[in-house]
Amino acid sequence: MDKDETTGRDMTTQQFMGMLPHARALGMRLTLQGGGKARIEMDYDARFVGDPETGVIHGGAISALMDTCCGAAAMSHPAATGRTATIDLRIDYMRPATPGQTIRAEAECYHITRSVAFVRARAMDDDADLPVATATGAFTVEGT
Repeated sequence: MDKDETTGRDMTTQQFMGMLPHARALGMRLTLQGGGKARIEMDYDARFVGDPETGVIHGGAISALMDTCCGAAAMSHPAATGRTATIDLRIDYMRPATPGQTIRAEAECYHITRSVAFVRARAMDDDADLPVATATGAFTVEGT
């Protein structure tokens, strides 16, 4: 799927992203969405620093990025027709994000039932081989 590919349902997700106050406040950008996959980027911003001595972004900002990306992936699955909400989300922080670098989350809805989508995700900075965090979650969905 191309970076800018968006169609029907995908536009609904983009509109939904624009309505999320936390997504706007954190400057999240949906860069890929469709077929049960999503990618969202968030630029480094000193307002989101959790440790002023190191300049490392607070884990809460990364958590919000990953949760939003997982929800976008669940909404874009072909079997999902409506909104989603987080049921459960486990995030494992692997290392601090490198100060000054954009953080991106990539999520995939790998299984879906009539009412629950199962999603996994990774958050990365410029070093994609060593994730900042990984996540697995379950999200409500409206089925077909």
